[in-house]
Amino acid sequence: MKKALKGSSVATKYHYFNFIVRSVIFVSAIVLYITKKMKGGTVAFIVSGNTPWYVVLVWLFFLVEVSLRFFPTKLDATGSKKHFKSQYVPTGKAEPKHKSWKGAAAVAGVWISVNAIFGALYWFKVIDQGLMILMMLFYSVCDMICVLCYCPFQKHFMKNRCCSDCRIYNWDYAMMFTPFVLIPHIFTWSLLGLALVLLVKWEYTARKHTERFCVNTNSCLSCKNCSEKSCSKRNKIAKINTAENKVNV
Repeated sequence: MKKALKGSSVATKYHYFNFIVRSVIFVSAIVLYITKKMKGGTVAFIVSGNTPWYVVLVWLFFLVEVSLRFFPTKLDATGSKKHFKSQYVPTGKAEPKHKSWKGAAAVAGVWISVNAIFGALYWFKVIDQGLMILMMLFYSVCDMICVLCYCPFQKHFMKNRCCSDCRIYNWDYAMMFTPFVLIPHIFTWSLLGLALVLLVKWEYTARKHTERFCVNTNSCLSCKNCSEKSCSKRNKIAKINTAENKVNV
């Protein structure tokens, strides 16, 4: 861990911290779910009336996270704040190279389809609220894995160079909180609502100021100006996995 953090930016260190915290929350929720399930019945983490203190803490944790994304802080990577005017440094080229909408549309289609299946299972009471909450927490851990290690959306759909160049970076919270659509509560819908506002703001800016999202028009997105170097860490992980596969063969 120390080697991974050595020379890393504030944003990268925050990502590792976030990965650890989200993992602890996820594992703790699994243990709590199994413990309660063994006592019989369905498990509801989000309930009306006296809400458990740990649910409030988790809600506050994610609430602060989403709220911070509305400002260009050092805790966020370049890819997530490129829509801000302060993060736009013109390269001198007038015409931005538009990315195809097909990759983003494919991601949205796959995500909605997969979650629609789980939503239907929840609607017909095949799975309970506890599993829906666990699904959200699982998504939150996977979100950090996408940033730090490997992103299937980048690899198979978007085909972008790295996170800085990612067209759907700020879709993460809306995707993460998708299971909350069917769980009406102030905690769930407040997070989902903020995430959707962030998504709308991102998409509006992407169309209104496309030049901020393109490498050829925004020098902040160039490799030489990148402080995260997440792609180099991913490449090292990929090389290690490739070497291990060859040995196993």
